[in-house]
Amino acid sequence: MPNSPEALLVGFAHALSAAGLPVTSDRTHTFIDAASRLGIGRRDHVYWAGRATFCSCPDDIAGFSRTFDAWFTPDESGGSRPAHEAPSTVTQAALEPGDGTGEDDDALAATVASAEETLRHRDVATLSQAEKVLLDRQFRSLTVRAPTRRARRTEPYGHARIDTVRTMRDQLRRAGEPGPLRFQRNRIRQRRLVLLIDVSGSMKNYADSLLRLAHRVVHSTEHTTEVFTLGTRLTRVTRALRTIDPDRALLLAGEAVPDWSGGTRLGDVLGAFLDLWGQRGMARGAVVVIASDGWERGDPELLADQMRRLSSVARKVFWSNPHRGKAGFTPTQGGMAAALPHVDSLVAGHSLAAFAELLEMIADA
Repeated sequence: MPNSPEALLVGFAHALSAAGLPVTSDRTHTFIDAASRLGIGRRDHVYWAGRATFCSCPDDIAGFSRTFDAWFTPDESGGSRPAHEAPSTVTQAALEPGDGTGEDDDALAATVASAEETLRHRDVATLSQAEKVLLDRQFRSLTVRAPTRRARRTEPYGHARIDTVRTMRDQLRRAGEPGPLRFQRNRIRQRRLVLLIDVSGSMKNYADSLLRLAHRVVHSTEHTTEVFTLGTRLTRVTRALRTIDPDRALLLAGEAVPDWSGGTRLGDVLGAFLDLWGQRGMARGAVVVIASDGWERGDPELLADQMRRLSSVARKVFWSNPHRGKAGFTPTQGGMAAALPHVDSLVAGHSLAAFAELLEMIADA
């Protein structure tokens, strides 16, 4: 929070309050919302969003302008600073945030928390560029737990199941003298997770967020997660998403995908995945997530056949559809209707909150 654009804007509201302008939590909320919609990357957008929100009469304008210049131009060099940058210098600004009243601090903190929670439930396809920047930071808050399985190998463990072999060996070492029982349990291993992300034209508004989700998952379960993109071709992007910086990782993934925002041939591409990777071991016993709206230009019967193959080897198959969470949605598209009988669960995939629910389902699979 201290290093976020929201903190910079909230701090500016504190400074205005200290300068005598009528600042309330409602106005601060409106200011943050307006600045996000206009774009916080431009100084004039932030200025007019703040002036329209906080200035109730002509007498407020001069004080607002002075505070704005002092807050957003605090450098000794006198150079201007983009509003979305240098949150670390906020505390070095000429005006101290807040007027010292705890109630105002609590109200402003609640305002920002409310804005973040609202953003968490918004459809990512409807967000402005500034809102997407804010949402991208929230991907770090997603909790990722890998699905697990019981391995055949065992390990010593508490009082679970008697380990007859170790117990007998101990007794032989003692020349047959009875000794304590030894116990064991099956080892717990991470189950493989495969993410298949549709990057065709109909999914272009969601592809960026889905790849950010995949980046988060890859870095939480690095050795058991594989990511492919689906379009007219199948592209493996796991290596690109292992790059630590998410923006750099998405750039590399985008360069690796030759059919970005192109057509969709889910049946053919899914068949290629199964032939090259899936049935050879990657999908066997794995949790497979397909993120797609189900629009299929190819033969739906072919997609149904490939989904049948996939469900026969995978542990679970989840289909994340960005339209699933919208009112009036029915899975009537050709591809979606053909795939649905072979899917364990059809879930929403349009917001950060929906992504969090999907991750919980994956962990419990």
